Amino acid sequence: MFKNNVGMTDRVIRIFIGVVLLVAFFIYPNASWRYWTLIGVVPLITGAVGTCPLYSLLGLSTCPTRLV
Repeated sequence: MFKNNVGMTDRVIRIFIGVVLLVAFFIYPNASWRYWTLIGVVPLITGAVGTCPLYSLLGLSTCPTRLV
């Protein structure tokens, strides 16, 4: 459905950041800022799926170019 526009390095970084933010949500249960860490779902999903809607809107891609 969507074209892949997130390269492998970008995907690994996104998944790592997403997991770290979501872990922080559970590690700090009484912190007033903990609900902001739920934003970690976004990079986790875009990293897992391999496509970023914002990259699509801006015409960006971190995937390597294919030589034909």
